[in-house]
Amino acid sequence: MPAYKTVTINPVLPNRPRASVLVIYTGGTLGMVFEKGQLVPFDFEQILDKLPEIKRLDFEITFTSLEEIMDSSNMRPDVWAEIARLIQRNYELYDSFVILHGTDTMAYTASALSFMLQNLGKPVILTGAQLPIGVARTDARENIITALEIAAAQIDGRPLVPEVCIYFQNVLLRGNRAKKKESSQFNAFRSENYPSLAEVGVTIEYNFPFITTPNPDLDFRTQPQLNQNVAILKLFPGITQNVVRSILSINDLRGVVVETFGAGNAPTLPWFLHELKEATERGIILMNVSQCDGGRVMQGRYQTSTWFDKIGVVSGGDITVEAAITKMMWVLQHESDLGRIRERLAAPLAGEMSLF
Repeated sequence: MPAYKTVTINPVLPNRPRASVLVIYTGGTLGMVFEKGQLVPFDFEQILDKLPEIKRLDFEITFTSLEEIMDSSNMRPDVWAEIARLIQRNYELYDSFVILHGTDTMAYTASALSFMLQNLGKPVILTGAQLPIGVARTDARENIITALEIAAAQIDGRPLVPEVCIYFQNVLLRGNRAKKKESSQFNAFRSENYPSLAEVGVTIEYNFPFITTPNPDLDFRTQPQLNQNVAILKLFPGITQNVVRSILSINDLRGVVVETFGAGNAPTLPWFLHELKEATERGIILMNVSQCDGGRVMQGRYQTSTWFDKIGVVSGGDITVEAAITKMMWVLQHESDLGRIRERLAAPLAGEMSLF
């Protein structure tokens, strides 16, 4: 087990019940400071030097870091599993969790955790920053403070947002519905196909009809194992048979997310249809996901996607690519029957897609 270093701020006093939040630092721009002209991760034991405002929050906050701090471009499924297990070990000790994460792959991590953390009844909020915490104009301070406030928010002892979310620049989004859309603006994340869960201004306005309601009769558990034998095939005008065949012929390949045009359309060239049909006959699962940020796949509506239904391609509906690939990893690990795999991919498991 990795050795985790922790520091607690605003400790709970005897006979004074307050919310407690565990903050997990994984790396990324947010936790960087300048030392001798270079950006380096700062020590969270000095968190009050960078964020003195957290002393004003009326709940306990414990900071911990993964043993391996990384740029989010290096994020891996085994690290997702480590985060999930860390939450599991501390689930009864804390009321909620905030994960500090680099922005580039945050939506992938949020999506993966939404499937790994089964029957979740507490907030797990990912946040980060476009500028390091050590920079004067950083967005890190507001993002961390507000993520903490949302994580600790309760009504009658129950958390307001008991699901995996992303908080960034005044908006709380369902984690497996979010996409990174900006690399140079502070409002980095969007959720085109699902409303925001909260909007933050002078007050925090929660969009309660769209926040999940956990089943109190189900016990929390983790299923962090994933099958990484998957790929993404993004279509483009002029794509060749060699490109498609090379991806579909990868050794031990189990599933492919096919990024199609518009409402799920693809070329009707005979060679293209042949390659996909042959792949499905070999037991490779194909999932049709639109390249568009908004809208949904309407498989079979147009002639160019009708053939997908005939060969068993799964319609991804309004799912994001980030949620689709992590969902595929999770389902392939936990199901072996091809029919059952297709059924689970086509149905919402953690609010990642709509049924309509």
